[in-house]
Amino acid sequence: MVENENIWSYEFERNKGLKAGQLLLSEPFMPDENFRRTVVLVCEHNRQNGTVGLIVNKPINLKLNDVVEDFPPFKSKVFLGGPVGTDTLQFLHCLGDQIEGSVQLSDNLFWGGNFEQIKLLLRDEKILPNQIRFYLGYSGWEVGQLDNELRENSWIITEATHDHLFKTPHEILWREVMKGMGGIYSTMAGYPENPNFN
Repeated sequence: MVENENIWSYEFERNKGLKAGQLLLSEPFMPDENFRRTVVLVCEHNRQNGTVGLIVNKPINLKLNDVVEDFPPFKSKVFLGGPVGTDTLQFLHCLGDQIEGSVQLSDNLFWGGNFEQIKLLLRDEKILPNQIRFYLGYSGWEVGQLDNELRENSWIITEATHDHLFKTPHEILWREVMKGMGGIYSTMAGYPENPNFN
């Protein structure tokens, strides 16, 4: 078994801070099935409301029309954003000010906005599949909860980029982001999911 606590720990992450627009990578041997080998985009993080994020690398076997009845035809995967609010549809996009009410998370990366406007643009074929991603549900942490999980070495923090969300295939996203961080993280990217196989 790899004793990853001897080579990587919260001390690596504590000085990074945490804010919207960053990614949380689950540690290689995360025991929680909901978050094993996941990449979570932080959408909101504050001392009043806690943290909201979206798992961005877990596609589910549903089409948009299965989730929203009057949704225009559009070829796009639906991802499981997390175990909370699975009756809600979240979305990330790179459409910026075209979508009223959207929240900018980082360069060319936005969360939410006017859903009816999204549908109208899709009907008029003004949005391409590589400009938007849809997520059923979200991930949520109460105030202080995520800080505790970070101290328990559950998460690794890094910056999100447009390419992470819209260009890197979901099945290799965790590994590729980890490798791109270099150093010990690059080594961790090669760990097997089951430490007994190492």
